Parts: sequence; structure tokens; C-alpha cells
Amino acid sequence: MPASPSTARAINDRLALHLLQQEGPLTAGRLKALTGLSRPTVADLVERLTVSGLIRVTGESGEQRRGPNAKLYGIVAERAYLAALDVRTEGVAVLVSDLLGRVLAEGSVPIDDDNGTGPAVEQAVDLVERAAKEAGADRLHTVGIGAPGLIDPAGGELRDSSGLPEWHRRLITALQDTFPDARVGVENETNLAALAEQRDGAARDRDTFVLLWLGLGIGAAVVLDGTLRRGVSGGAGEIGFLPVPGTAGLPSATDCAGGFHSVAGAGAVTALAAEHGVTAPLDGPEPYAAALVREAVRGSAPAAERFLDALADRIVLGAAAVVSVLDPGCLVLAGEIGRAGGDVLAGRVQHRLARMSPLATEVRASALGGGAVLRGALLTARDRAQDELFAPPER
Repeated sequence: MPASPSTARAINDRLALHLLQQEGPLTAGRLKALTGLSRPTVADLVERLTVSGLIRVTGESGEQRRGPNAKLYGIVAERAYLAALDVRTEGVAVLVSDLLGRVLAEGSVPIDDDNGTGPAVEQAVDLVERAAKEAGADRLHTVGIGAPGLIDPAGGELRDSSGLPEWHRRLITALQDTFPDARVGVENETNLAALAEQRDGAARDRDTFVLLWLGLGIGAAVVLDGTLRRGVSGGAGEIGFLPVPGTAGLPSATDCAGGFHSVAGAGAVTALAAEHGVTAPLDGPEPYAAALVREAVRGSAPAAERFLDALADRIVLGAAAVVSVLDPGCLVLAGEIGRAGGDVLAGRVQHRLARMSPLATEVRASALGGGAVLRGALLTARDRAQDELFAPPER
């Protein structure tokens, strides 16, 4: 069935807005060429989007012939302000952007859970308020939050998980109370890192891949056929609980000790480095394990090489399990330890994986570094805001 006139207009408007977001300001003539729409149809949509406050004239194209088609039209970026948060056990990072995703302000604050839930929540909310003020945002349209733990796929709430600070769950409610007009959403941090790597990072050319998060915690994000898969309970990728050889016991429903976390988590990596005599200076808030891996990658001493080999032997246990079940064709090593190991660690894991599995799998290092979670939170907030603002008005 052919689309109704209103549906056709909505489709054309979304197409034009997508092009303006992707290409930047365009003339009506350029929109006509890129969309394949007729000149009158483009003129109508330009007028419609201008009246709605979504686009405006931003200048002229520099063409010799002056006229309506020489005007450059661009999205009104300040139509909505967005906030993205990366919530960790030890602190919070935030950035505030406009509707196009241009970062206007950012900041971070360490949070000591020993101070109590209330003060911790206050510190985090104050940080967001300061960033919004610095960005000139009188209100926030959408807030995207990345946090460790399970996200209820039905309601989108951060579930009560053992070992995570209580202030994480309280923060969501506090932000909604502070910014009552904002759409506040939370997603698992590993999932957000995967979305960012898919859009802007190491997996840009992959519709199917798995991101392995190696840091204080262990996790995975599964992207199949271009879609993030969360699982029935939101727990897809909880490979810290994966039983593997080399541990003293088995994990339980409430404790991942004895699982993959016990051989590849930050504590285990620190102990492994000590066994091989690898040391590193303490530098910044990242886990000491990441500093040890980075120091080993920089050096060429036999002890450093043996440490990296032993670490790759451990990581491949989880990697091989993922590959044997999902056959993703690509693994991205992320998290503080994955980033610190870079291409050197990724190459070692790929070499071992090729010996263990008949399924061809490329292992890549994260391309986005420590900003992957924030980038993913911003992308999801921007998508959500644009879905709402770019939707046709209800009749």
C-alpha cells in the first residue's frame, strides 16, 4: 500500500533531518539531490521544519547565483541539551552536549562510598548541575547513564546487584527529581561501550561482534546483526560468572568468585603481575592492574613478555567460550585492562584463539579508550531525543 500523505511527509522530514545531522548544513538544492525528492517537496519540508523550529538558515553556500537554493539550512542544535554520565563504583564523569552531540561541558568527581549514600548522590547531582550551567543549558531534554550491573529490560531500571554501591540506584531517582522535564535512561556500561565502538570505534565495519570488558569487573556486550542483545533478564554477557579452569571453586548466583572474573579481573591480573615480577608506578584513578599491563606492553623484558603471555592465556578462556557459542567473527577488548593491553594484548589473544577454535575470529583493541562509555551514553541520549523531536506531530 502506498504511504498516506502524512506518513510520506514524516518519512521525508526524517530523511532530511538525518542528512543534515550527518552532512551538516545543506542547501535546498543539495537536499533535493541527496534525497531524490522533487523541488516542491523539498521546499515544503524545509518550510515545515523551519516553522517547527528544528532547522534554520545558517548562512549561504557560496554559490555564484544567489537565491533561495543558496541558503544553507542546519539543525537548531540548541533545541535540546543532553547529558551523558559514566557512573563507576569510585566516581562519576559527565558531559553535556547539544542536540547534534557537540560537547559543551564536561567534568568528573571521585566519590567515596564510605561517606554514605546521601552525600554520594549529592556529589553526583551537583556535578551534573554544574556541567549543565557551564554549557548554558537551562534545562536538560535527555540524560543517558552508563552504570555497572543488570538493567531490567522491561522497565529499564538498574537492578539491585550485590557488590555495587546503593548510591548508584538512588542517583537515577535523584536526577529525575532534579531535572523533572528530562527523559532519564540507564544502560549497562559495557553495552554502551559496545554501541560506541559500533558507531565510532573498533567495530564500525561489523554488524556482529562481542565486546569483552576487562577491568575492575568482567563483562561482555553482544551485538548480533547490528542489534544489541540484552537477554531475557538483561544479563546477556555476564561472563564474570563463567566457570573456567584454573580457579579454586565455582561461582554462585551471588558471587562470581570462582568464575572468569577470578582469573581475568583486576585483582587477579595484579597478582599475576606480582608472580612475574612486573611492577608499575601508580598513576591516576585507573585500576593498578591496567598500569601493570601498560608498563609490560611498553617494556621488552622477558618477565614482561611472560606476564603478557600468561594474561592472554587467561583471557582466551573466556574468549573461546564466547566464540564457541556465538561465532561473532570479531572480539573487541575494552575496559581499563583491555585498553592498556592495546594491539599487543589483542594480538596475543587472537593467536591463542586461532589454536583453540576452528571459528575465524579477529581480536581488536578498543579504539575509543576511556571515553567509550560516555560516548555510548551520549549516542543513546541523542538518539532518544531526536526520535522524539523529529517525530511527526500527533494529529
